[in-house]
Amino acid sequence: MNTEIDIAVIGLGVMGANMALNLAERGFSIAAFDTNEARCRDTVKRQQTLSAAKLKSVANLSELINQLATPRCIILSVPAGSIVDIICQDLLAAGLQPDDIIVDTGNSEWRDSIDRAQKYKGKFNFFTCAISGGEVGARFGASLMPSGDKKIWQQLKPMFQAISAKVDPVSGEEIARTRTEQPLPEGEPCAEYIGPIGSGHFVKMVHNGIEYADMQMIAEIVQFMRQILAMSATEVGAVFSRWNRGKLQSYLIEITADILQAVDPVTGQPLVDVIMDQAGQKGTGNWTAREALALGVPATAITASVFARCLSTQKAIRQIGAAQLTGPIISTADKTLWIDKLADALYCSKICSYAQGFELMSAAEKEHNWRLDYVSIARIWRGGCVIRAHFLDDISKAYQAEPELLNLMLAERFTNGLAKSQFSWRQVLTKAIMQGMPMPAIGAAMSYYDCYREADSSASLIQAMRDYFGGHTYRRKDQDSQQSFHYDWHFGGGEKTTDY
Repeated sequence: MNTEIDIAVIGLGVMGANMALNLAERGFSIAAFDTNEARCRDTVKRQQTLSAAKLKSVANLSELINQLATPRCIILSVPAGSIVDIICQDLLAAGLQPDDIIVDTGNSEWRDSIDRAQKYKGKFNFFTCAISGGEVGARFGASLMPSGDKKIWQQLKPMFQAISAKVDPVSGEEIARTRTEQPLPEGEPCAEYIGPIGSGHFVKMVHNGIEYADMQMIAEIVQFMRQILAMSATEVGAVFSRWNRGKLQSYLIEITADILQAVDPVTGQPLVDVIMDQAGQKGTGNWTAREALALGVPATAITASVFARCLSTQKAIRQIGAAQLTGPIISTADKTLWIDKLADALYCSKICSYAQGFELMSAAEKEHNWRLDYVSIARIWRGGCVIRAHFLDDISKAYQAEPELLNLMLAERFTNGLAKSQFSWRQVLTKAIMQGMPMPAIGAAMSYYDCYREADSSASLIQAMRDYFGGHTYRRKDQDSQQSFHYDWHFGGGEKTTDY
């Protein structure tokens, strides 16, 4: 038996092939397999540009099993769903042992991971490592969110930290690496153990929910600039380039600047103007919204962003609505008066969307008896992933200073930032409303902020109505909060305590 190979990678699509090359470049020997032989040939060919890399393709799963050193480590990079179980069963048939490890790096639903760990217990070790960073991240360093048996993580840690993105320990900024270079960059790895099986994919799901909100908020700000300030795509792109050197610095701000300055080679128009205004989604934002509803967490900006994508697909109906539904006449405004206000509005809204994401993770931690390290989570999101931003260094420091922080908005650095910028935020929303321009995510973020400022809310009337029509009881502000009351609204019997 040949046992020279360290790791197997199954699935050589965009993510799998680049991850295999990343591993090979860092000195690991790789056996790669895909049912698509062309992918195998292409991946092996691509490694020729790497010095001393050891990557070979195998013809079938039995050959793959026989090539690996024991205990075997097999990485799955395949679509979420039944294909994961099909491959696991095929690997079992090919000769897996109880101490072998299979790592699911796909975009699996977190509950499926828990079910699989239980299903395969005693047959092999099922572990997960959620990945954010796309094609470039897989190749040059992504943000990795592993979860499962902590003893297994200790075995896998050197491998995953080697291929993760790296962050400068002093500045908190990602160490850029987009090409082969020697020596390989050093820094804090954006890969750290999250918790029990399923928790890593839950955290990745929340990451994607925040990503949905971040993208929607940026799109709303760009729309304001284009419609109300009458700025060209190139002008807006230049503003985003400038913003990327300040408090809004992030990967999404950076790529927005690039996108807005790209020109369509066919029409000569800004490329963004010829792209159909229908945003797709793969489901993780939907999962985040559903989890928020199930756990009773008011992730309003995130869910508004999911619904905004749904609305974007209703192109035909929106075209009819544009012709038949009346709105105000849009008048242009002086851009010199609004650019800084828009930056403040985006910054405040981002604080709220991140607050919602961390609030959701906190609720899940309590519900599922996890122990999540929010300092670590914020740190591993600083590099490699889609929402990477210098802003995350501030979040990490906030949780370092106050580990039991109830809500991110209550951290002093963010409380002060919101106080300083909220007037501009309100002006932007007021202007958009009066001009008839929708800002669903930014509007939801502001409502979230204002709701948390409201010590006495309108919910007392809602609870009274529930008691009126359904006898659902209520609690009194001037009595023990555990005591329930019911008012006899219909028969004049007055108020009484109740145990139901």
